[in-house]
Amino acid sequence: MTKTEEYPVIWLQGAGCSGCSVSVLNSESPTIKNLLIDEVIPGKHISLKFHPTVMAGQGEAAIEAMEETEKKGGYIVVVEGAIPKDSAYGAIGEQDGKPISILSRLTSLAEKALAVIALGTCASFGGIPAGSPNPSGCLSVSQALKSKNIATPVINIPGCAPHPDWFVGTVASILLLGLPKPEDLDDFGRPKAFYGKLIHENCPRRAYYDEKKFAKKLSDPGCLYELGCKGPVTYADCPLRLWNGGINWCIQSGGMCIGCVEPGFPDLVSPIYEKMNTEPAEKEV
Repeated sequence: MTKTEEYPVIWLQGAGCSGCSVSVLNSESPTIKNLLIDEVIPGKHISLKFHPTVMAGQGEAAIEAMEETEKKGGYIVVVEGAIPKDSAYGAIGEQDGKPISILSRLTSLAEKALAVIALGTCASFGGIPAGSPNPSGCLSVSQALKSKNIATPVINIPGCAPHPDWFVGTVASILLLGLPKPEDLDDFGRPKAFYGKLIHENCPRRAYYDEKKFAKKLSDPGCLYELGCKGPVTYADCPLRLWNGGINWCIQSGGMCIGCVEPGFPDLVSPIYEKMNTEPAEKEV
């Protein structure tokens, strides 16, 4: 009988809202139970060693479990939330009675990790916590590791919150094929499998745009571009994959795309309900 290969995972939470955890916990196929208990890929199993929101352990016992995993190396770090520079804005455990900053904990863990997955826009690009004026000095995971000269591969899975399939699919791909190659990622470190298509090109209201039929208010039929839709500059497969078990997504429910998977969200796509000062991106040929 072939021995099951274990992949330890340490999940850190920085400056954020825990919405990324909530989204992933709502994964439908496979379910989160399947992901954590079963072999999603035959012969390979994910062993979640540390997760602040869902683990039963707490306090020193939980920190010790994480640190024991760190000593062995060869794990995957998942980071949810942006990275404050100072322990005053977030800490994970203590040493000699003093808090260990999220930045310090991340850099220590990343050095021995196989890879780091930055889950959600806050971890991938800074997101809302790093928005102007950024009083806590929040960084993205890539920025934080670069500031400490740590070259561990980082895979960005942005979204506010990200679709559970984007995370589960990335993890399954790593287990099956290994770390993504440079050609598998876009210029912002996102898997092209999920972030390779422009929302504008696959939007069910695209015909309205071509016919220059624009909605005047959110309840109107027509393209939502004039009301501030960011679909023309946003890359994600939302209109093809849909959300909530394939039932709906932002534009289908009457709202507009707010560009939450893009670098610079929310600053560069604000104000949310105003027309962009840019033309839609051209479809790649």
